[in-house]
Amino acid sequence: MRRGKYLKETLEGYLFLLPSLIILGIFVIWPIFYSFFLSFFKWNFENQRHPVFIGFKNYVDLFTLSEPLPYSFSIALLYTLYYILMSISIILSFAFVLFIFRGAMTRSFGWKKMIGDLLYFIAFLFFFIGLRRILLNTIIAHQWMFCFVYFASIPVFLWFFLKRDYGRWLKDRKLLTIVFILILYITLKYADHIQYGLWDLFCKAKEDSDFLKSIYNTFYYVFVSVPITVTLGLLAALLLNMNVKFRAFFRTAYFIPFVTSIVAVSLVWQWIYNDDYGLLNYILSFFGISKIAWLKDERYTIPTIIVLSVWKSLGYDAVIFLAGLQSIDKFYYEAADIDGATRWQKFMYITWPLLSPTTFFILIISIIGAFKVFTQVYVLY
Repeated sequence: MRRGKYLKETLEGYLFLLPSLIILGIFVIWPIFYSFFLSFFKWNFENQRHPVFIGFKNYVDLFTLSEPLPYSFSIALLYTLYYILMSISIILSFAFVLFIFRGAMTRSFGWKKMIGDLLYFIAFLFFFIGLRRILLNTIIAHQWMFCFVYFASIPVFLWFFLKRDYGRWLKDRKLLTIVFILILYITLKYADHIQYGLWDLFCKAKEDSDFLKSIYNTFYYVFVSVPITVTLGLLAALLLNMNVKFRAFFRTAYFIPFVTSIVAVSLVWQWIYNDDYGLLNYILSFFGISKIAWLKDERYTIPTIIVLSVWKSLGYDAVIFLAGLQSIDKFYYEAADIDGATRWQKFMYITWPLLSPTTFFILIISIIGAFKVFTQVYVLY
């Protein structure tokens, strides 16, 4: 009986969804799969009516370079792993010594955790500056032997870390540790003057492949524009949520660029970026800065598009964040005021956690929109 009722409710639900599924299937799902099917054929003016099946050749041509790479992928992977593991091992070795030292000093003098974190940073700088020349000389002279000896010591250090409850101490400072490992990796790699890493291989490959360069430019645009837009949108929403005069006017002013035609906005910014009589160069001239060819120099291509996109999308993110802020019950803030919480503490422990669903929604929408960017580029360039 229950199973029949469940099947009936399920069938009714799918019947209600059927019109939407048919429309999505015709205008979205079918074109995607049919485009993928067409990619296995050769299309040109000679074969428009009778295309020739060529399999994966179109995809192979996307990754075919005009010139061979100077070294193989395995060599690039080996050098990248070498520098990453060396950076991790150096940080672990240093942090182990600091952990013991800090524990002894804390038991003797009762220093606070903040002082210990500051000591962690200062000691890292002195440790790295003192050993930098020795390490680099050792790498150049006995690279693989040093790699084996140094990495073989990692299990020993880990054993001491676990015995002394180091894992929890390191977990509390995971962000700081990751930043130090990244800094050490970049410094060691470029100070060694050996450009054999995966990133170096990709940079060489993208110069000979338009497809790889387009992938790089797309991800560069997405990973820079989305965090900036979301951060500024949250900041604008926090300001608009305060009791300020003309709040309705500012909300409308922030949202107007989003509802304006992207073609019109791009044409306006094309005039702003003009290197001869553009508004941006005119403003920079007051500071003694010579004219910059914003739309002709490839170094400024992605930044100019990012500025335009952030300006246009900021209002939408701010309005969505503002709706999320106004849905938070004031009871939490009143309780925090009674406990003597500061504005920063209320933001970190009340506002930001309760805004997580709104932030997730904005991130997804912003990433999708950033990957679909086209009109701005087409109009500007």
